[in-house]
Amino acid sequence: MSEKDLETRFEEAVEIANTMSQDSLPQDVQLRLYALYKQSTHGTITNRIYPVYDLRNAFKMNAWMQISHLTEDECKELYIEAILSLAKKK
Repeated sequence: MSEKDLETRFEEAVEIANTMSQDSLPQDVQLRLYALYKQSTHGTITNRIYPVYDLRNAFKMNAWMQISHLTEDECKELYIEAILSLAKKK
């Protein structure tokens, strides 16, 4: 698949995600989606850019750091799969 195809599918998944209620998702799923999205759109996290001031952000940064070994394209594919799977459950 070409880069444009992946990018288009990723943008469509983001649109679907924006219609979902966070309250309906378990926190571990929310953190995973957050990490995949951030790795997809910003690349690997660096601590110098993202200081952690509270527990909520610490969990978010930790989730992101755990997948920092994945490429942006791998994360986009995983994000797409996760969102489509969640959308089917609705």
